[in-house]
Amino acid sequence: MTKKQEVTFEEAMENLEKIVEQLEEGDVPLEKAISIYKQGMDLSRLCHSKLKTVEEQLTQILREDGELETFAVQEEE
Repeated sequence: MTKKQEVTFEEAMENLEKIVEQLEEGDVPLEKAISIYKQGMDLSRLCHSKLKTVEEQLTQILREDGELETFAVQEEE
């Protein structure tokens, strides 16, 4: 995957799900499993980065008067 081929969040999640399924089956040779796992970690980081970007964008909301207002996201525990 090159930087020229920007993967969408949905595509990355779909690929990550396929990787998880392959690894859960357990019939992948060790060397290939390690390679697949690394790809999965890259996709996981990509998804996390995209979610973080969206969260940062959503921390400000537009009030009715057109002014931006800081919006705090409540974390679930």
